[in-house]
Amino acid sequence: MRLMRLQRAVVGSAALVVLSLLAGCGSDDPMDDLGLPSAGDMASIAYYLNKHTSCLDLTAEADATDYLVEEAGDPAWGIKERASCEGEDGGNITLFTLEDMKKFQTAVKKDDDRPAFAVGRDFAVVPENDTTVQQLSSSEMMFLTCDPDFTVPSGYKKVSGLVDGCVLSDYFPTD
Repeated sequence: MRLMRLQRAVVGSAALVVLSLLAGCGSDDPMDDLGLPSAGDMASIAYYLNKHTSCLDLTAEADATDYLVEEAGDPAWGIKERASCEGEDGGNITLFTLEDMKKFQTAVKKDDDRPAFAVGRDFAVVPENDTTVQQLSSSEMMFLTCDPDFTVPSGYKKVSGLVDGCVLSDYFPTD
């Protein structure tokens, strides 16, 4: 009887050690440790944006001035839903919920017209106004670019994205 209790205790302790080791292992996803915000739907993205800038008149309708109107339906982009809102300065902000960040980064890398993407864990936004870009730079979002010439001033983070050649930074350049 004592031997059985001792065996259970040893097995239980070994299981705890294994679980502890697994919990301490890092992830292969470079975005896991960045502390990026998450938003599962458009209302959550708009709410988050309104903490840092303005996202007024949220609409799901495609507008010719919105970025990625046609691409939003292409599964290669990994976009689940697309919407837009207006910043307080009148500039448009395009919002995307993403099903697959790696697909999104792959498509961004292939796109010749690289806009300023600000990304969270599962969403991206394209602000069309430099004021909005600067307001978002104080958020937990990061700037996504696959521009090989992108440089970051000292003191800012620059980490590899999920796709070779893409990077994330807390430095948000303006035009």
